[in-house]
Amino acid sequence: MAFPFIFLLNILFIIYWFIQFKHAFIFGFIALCIAIPTAFRYVQYSSNETKDHSKSLIVTSYNSMLFDLYNWKKNKETRNKILNSLADIHPDILCLQEFYTSEGSTTFNNIDTVKKLLNTKYYHSEYTSTLREVDHWGIATFSKYPITNQGKLVFNTRSNNICIFTDVVINYDTIRVYNLHLQSISFSKKDNKFLDDVISEKDAEDELEQSKNILRRLKRAFTKRTKQVEMITAHIKTCKHKLILCGDFNDTPASYTYQKLLGNLNDAFVEKGNGFGRTYAGKWPQFRIDYIFHSKELKCKSYQRSDETFTDHFPITAYFKK
Repeated sequence: MAFPFIFLLNILFIIYWFIQFKHAFIFGFIALCIAIPTAFRYVQYSSNETKDHSKSLIVTSYNSMLFDLYNWKKNKETRNKILNSLADIHPDILCLQEFYTSEGSTTFNNIDTVKKLLNTKYYHSEYTSTLREVDHWGIATFSKYPITNQGKLVFNTRSNNICIFTDVVINYDTIRVYNLHLQSISFSKKDNKFLDDVISEKDAEDELEQSKNILRRLKRAFTKRTKQVEMITAHIKTCKHKLILCGDFNDTPASYTYQKLLGNLNDAFVEKGNGFGRTYAGKWPQFRIDYIFHSKELKCKSYQRSDETFTDHFPITAYFKK
């Protein structure tokens, strides 16, 4: 998580040592060269091939934050705004994490609403929690193309994390879509306040104990994500189709999670992204934690992160050549 700051600090040291004619700048320069490929995962400048996406396969990944079921944003219109923002993208395949739907409600029957709004009559949803047999929390993939096979990977944790895979037939070709939501760090409001105080160099009460608490949260999240990632990568090795892997990784581009899941795949942002690429709209971490990876056989024409969001994540979209 500290990689960008260490990278920039190293550059400053290189400049200082070079001005001072100290040989130490050589070691800093070597470290810089080694770190550059990872740095490009954070910042990119690419020329998108075309703005005409009428003949593209459009894939969007978005943490929908339960469509603001609990009114976190203090705005009763948030659900409609989320849906309208997705309608503007009009994806062919939509992967939603932190998905909620209710069969007993006309207001929050999100499966029916998304299907009608986006004309995605095929869908695959799996749930980590169900109440009253009609209220469901989980993950969902919607598609305009027929689904021929589907399944899920259950992580056996108390959290709502899960991974699903969906085989979609496009122009007589089968593409497997992995949609995943991995373990989050789950910073509390007190943790965020402490981190703000550290950044602004303010005194924080119980500083040592709070630091230990944050480290415990980080360790627990890293450990759980590692097990989840190993399960997913083992399953990917059995896949005989081209694949698209996307979702909320809850981890940075310098992480084990990123490197392991990327494997032999391509990162759509690294190929066609622009700018810093931040996908998390909350306070921490201020980096990319949502991704779209794909098989090398699939050609990515364009990548976009929506400028506006109504949850704590930004929607990301990759445009592929059909």
